[in-house]
Amino acid sequence: MNSRLLVEASFSIELRTVTRSDFELSAQPDFLLLHVLNSQVSNLKSGASFLANPNVATELTLERRKTDLLLVRLKPELLIETATRLRLYQTGAHLLFRSPMQPVTEDLRLRQTLESILAELETGAAGWREVIRSLVNQLAVYLLREYINVRRSEEMELSRVGLVDRRLRRAIEFMHDNCGRELSLSEIAAAAYLSEFHFARLFKKITGLTPHGFLAGLRVERARRLLAESDLSIVEVGAAVGYASQSHFTKVFREATGMTPRAFRQALQGSDTQ
Repeated sequence: MNSRLLVEASFSIELRTVTRSDFELSAQPDFLLLHVLNSQVSNLKSGASFLANPNVATELTLERRKTDLLLVRLKPELLIETATRLRLYQTGAHLLFRSPMQPVTEDLRLRQTLESILAELETGAAGWREVIRSLVNQLAVYLLREYINVRRSEEMELSRVGLVDRRLRRAIEFMHDNCGRELSLSEIAAAAYLSEFHFARLFKKITGLTPHGFLAGLRVERARRLLAESDLSIVEVGAAVGYASQSHFTKVFREATGMTPRAFRQALQGSDTQ
């Protein structure tokens, strides 16, 4: 199964074959669904799905056998806009999966929706993008009904970079705005009006990542968008997200996504030719 991609403003879809034992994705700002296809791994059931919250690193143990995965990334804004239309959301609400990374194996409706998305991505029949957009909107409604807590929270708020802890919002937006250059911990902490020590501890406690680990995730996400939406060369994309060395950019991108930037763009182009 070859890698296939669809990247849109509010979501992205990726079909991927994994052959290594540990499948890891660095923290990313989106809600993530991992759906297992054609698994040859005894402890990982085909048809199982895993739900991951934003800004959390993801890892699955797969053994050393081929496993096909469908990855669906949903922007927080998509779920918030949907929740608002359904009158489930008010300013200050906290949206998170209730049981992240616990296997979902008995939900036939979720499985059918994800596999309908997969079928459209694979066949590329007339209007396939429109059908996927409709299915993703249905998926957002279903996730809000069945899997997401919608609670009021004094700590969380919506910013340009999704749902964030209000104590860290300024620092996260600073990283978002300046991810194209080297940033010191002191610069990032200053944006939150905290000392380096207290900021680093608070950031790790809340996000599970170091500030620079989080920054690396932002850079990879920005690179994915640039590879999908611009005509910049691989070198130019790397430079735009803070990597002067193409080899370093390629290494970081591959570690985070499982693909080189060139393979990522080729997979996008393969989808566009349908």
